[in-house]
Amino acid sequence: MKKIVILISGKGSNLRAILNAQRLRGGLSEISQVISNRPNAQGILVAREFGAPLTVLDHASFSSRTQFDEALMALIDSYQPDLVLLAGFMRLLSDQFVDHFMGKLMNIHPSLLPSFPGLKTHQQALSTGVKWHGATVHFVTREMDVGPIIAQGIVPVCANDTEDDLARRVLEIEHIIYPQAIEWFLKDQLLLENGIVRVSPEQSQYFYHDQCCI
Repeated sequence: MKKIVILISGKGSNLRAILNAQRLRGGLSEISQVISNRPNAQGILVAREFGAPLTVLDHASFSSRTQFDEALMALIDSYQPDLVLLAGFMRLLSDQFVDHFMGKLMNIHPSLLPSFPGLKTHQQALSTGVKWHGATVHFVTREMDVGPIIAQGIVPVCANDTEDDLARRVLEIEHIIYPQAIEWFLKDQLLLENGIVRVSPEQSQYFYHDQCCI
């Protein structure tokens, strides 16, 4: 059984999707710890609802980013996880942190990378007039939002969409692709070849939202 540590900062919607999937998977994984860097994160309530072990490591109580990252690494290491998941963890991670967990540090980003890295992705999608938007699960590397892509979910951009409309549609696909990518990892089905992630046995790494624009 593989061990998972999940890092959160916010509402915990992806945390809920992960914990739901973990409950259904049964013996594939164990949630060793959910760690929040914010004591008032709503995701804390989600972790408690599922009975997941929880630690709050408040970044504001550390005098520097380096000190926080070192404390977070030590805490994660104490659980000896096979996989570390960023689930709405709103902190830039140091090179030392990323290197330490390289190959087992996974993130989900609300755009079809390499398009729209960083923040305000839905605003960027609407302002550029793209017809398709979505989300990407990827391994984390030193450079933000450019790590090897594991899975992508694609949603339509409708003519009258607001940022909230698009964000809601993207979040629905996030809750499908993140648990799927995690399951592939837990089953040792992810192969990294020349910076490209493939799934063995071969299967689609792309998922489509079934709601069309009207």
